[in-house]
Amino acid sequence: MNTRAATTAAPHDLDNRARVTVVSGFSPTATLAAGEVLLRDDDRPLLLHYDISRIRTGTVRRIVRTAERTIEDTVVSLVQACVSCTLRDDVIPSLARLSRHHPGRDLLLALPEAIDPEEIATACRHRAVHGSALSDLLHVDSFVTVVDAAAFLDDLSSTDDLRDRDLHAAPGDGRSVAQVVARQVEFCDTVVIWGRPADVYQAARLTALVQRLTPWAAYVHVEDPATSDDRELAARLLRTGRHDPLTPGILSRALECRPIGVHDLEGTRGATSLLFDSRRPFHPHRLHDALPRLTGDALRGRGQLWIASQPAAVIGWETAGQAISMTSLGPWLAALPRERWHETSVLRRLAADATWDPYYGDRRTALAFIGLDSDTAALSDVLTGCLLTEAELAAGADSWSELTDPFADSVRSTRRVWRP
Repeated sequence: MNTRAATTAAPHDLDNRARVTVVSGFSPTATLAAGEVLLRDDDRPLLLHYDISRIRTGTVRRIVRTAERTIEDTVVSLVQACVSCTLRDDVIPSLARLSRHHPGRDLLLALPEAIDPEEIATACRHRAVHGSALSDLLHVDSFVTVVDAAAFLDDLSSTDDLRDRDLHAAPGDGRSVAQVVARQVEFCDTVVIWGRPADVYQAARLTALVQRLTPWAAYVHVEDPATSDDRELAARLLRTGRHDPLTPGILSRALECRPIGVHDLEGTRGATSLLFDSRRPFHPHRLHDALPRLTGDALRGRGQLWIASQPAAVIGWETAGQAISMTSLGPWLAALPRERWHETSVLRRLAADATWDPYYGDRRTALAFIGLDSDTAALSDVLTGCLLTEAELAAGADSWSELTDPFADSVRSTRRVWRP
């Protein structure tokens, strides 16, 4: 087992709250196998997972296990035919109950393959149980994503929707396989690469790509699960203290001047990463016309942008699986009266003060594009060509509202997905 990159030290914590490690991944076999390994090393943790194999008939089973036995196997009522809704409603009280009824035991939560771990983190941060904050009962220690080495590249480059594989979490779930796979990796604190491609070069290529997708994470490589050192793996994954509950979702991180990627145009083993940063806004029509070229050979795009015709709106941007999603992230601080700035995070306000532009305020495009053998120079040229020209800037902000805007009705309050 290669754990060279997993170097983050765990903080010393004297409280007695249960520690929760959340394990996700698009391969349920690999995800549960990792959970089983963690149980084998230590008989103290409890593993909570959900069997959704009969979800289309309305059945979800909650299962709680120790290393030796199953202590719960309960049918959970499906909420609005939605797996995500059901888990959000059931996970929090279940974790709280287990922490109360089994003091001194840590908890492992293994998520079904279509679940975004960021949703669980948000629920843990904001949901209360019987009037008490969940953080009074337990500590969310870290998020771990298990990457199936044999399938990850194919899934990340797939144009399938979840519905194409009968994995959609709700009737209206329009997410793509690539989007879910990317988000699971991006949000985690530790990546476990499970198994090894048959080709040595592809193995190195996979590792390089994962590192470009989530440069802030620790990495553990379990090449042969049958011969792995269970104790060493448990030491790398449990009680690491790596999760910061204040870290925003990946699309909003640049608002706090947090990294959204690394700038590596040449790439390692062909895994490239382009950071595109601009104070100048995008021309809405030119950006819309360029959408097919912005998916191209970039496997993943993410970040924030602003469009000249919508100067008040922070727009979240993500591409995966040839689909482009744009969604409102709220207003720029420059568009808010100062007395409302307290509605945003302290770090966002500090970042705005530190980088404030006399003309643009805190408005800024910050995008990352990650791919394999991508033509990063051509991609940068396309993005630059979508910005307002000097003449358009000189015409002034009042003229920008008159620009033809194909995005006008789609990203102000909801998510819109394009498929070039």
